[in-house]
Amino acid sequence: MRQVHVEEIQAAVRELCMQTNYHLAPEVVDTYKRALAAERHPRAKSILEQMIVNAEIACAQSIAVCQDTGFGVVFLDIGQGVQLRGGDLKEAVDRGVGEGYIAGYLRTSMVSDPVTHDKNTGDNTPSVLYTSIVPGEAVRIRVMTKGGGGENGSQVRMMVPADGEEGIVQFAVEVVRKAGVSSCAPFFVGVGVGGTFEAAALLAKKALLRPVGSASPDPRLAAMEERIMRLANATGIGPMGLGGDTTVLSVAVDTLPTHIGCLPVAVNLNCHVHRVGETTI
Repeated sequence: MRQVHVEEIQAAVRELCMQTNYHLAPEVVDTYKRALAAERHPRAKSILEQMIVNAEIACAQSIAVCQDTGFGVVFLDIGQGVQLRGGDLKEAVDRGVGEGYIAGYLRTSMVSDPVTHDKNTGDNTPSVLYTSIVPGEAVRIRVMTKGGGGENGSQVRMMVPADGEEGIVQFAVEVVRKAGVSSCAPFFVGVGVGGTFEAAALLAKKALLRPVGSASPDPRLAAMEERIMRLANATGIGPMGLGGDTTVLSVAVDTLPTHIGCLPVAVNLNCHVHRVGETTI
């Protein structure tokens, strides 16, 4: 049994909150560059060029790549051979998020009352924490600092089995189309199919953790990903909703078994500022 102090997790979360806001992963910026090379519309090309420069400045100067520095969404894969010690895990994760946002001069966006929105919590807490128990003696920590625009554009739909693959694809494209002018396209798209109402939504969000641009190992799902991306880009919404070929940069579809009478489908969008980082302790 390996002991891990919750302060180690707190420190890792603190650092990841800052680093994901300052440094977009190279593979994210690479998607911008590939889109720029393929884009045919001058205005869209100009926006993609600005996205690349913005990411470079943020990285070089360690400043936030976007003014919306996001929710602190934390995924912990905790090994069965790990014993956590030193206090409450959720409190430690919240402290890590709070410290990261304050020390990193990142905008605090969380409000305590979701109805009135009248009081900011002051440090971007509470976090949104998901834990999984996995084999091993390590803790894998993944942080997604997820902006509100992409979250606002996301949807869950309780479909029926007769809707099938065509219904799933058309729903995903519909979600992109509705969000296109208000959620800072081009998007990274996570699609969760199956499970239950809430399981599909979580699956869609976790799909955004997949390596950017990687295809599903299931050929049928990989083909669905390609089709969603092709149809979404054919909408002509383009970068920032101002027209062009580049509306979606990546699509990830994951599935779960479900009830014989159900077909839950969730589409979780991330704007072009796709901020995900991880470490293992």
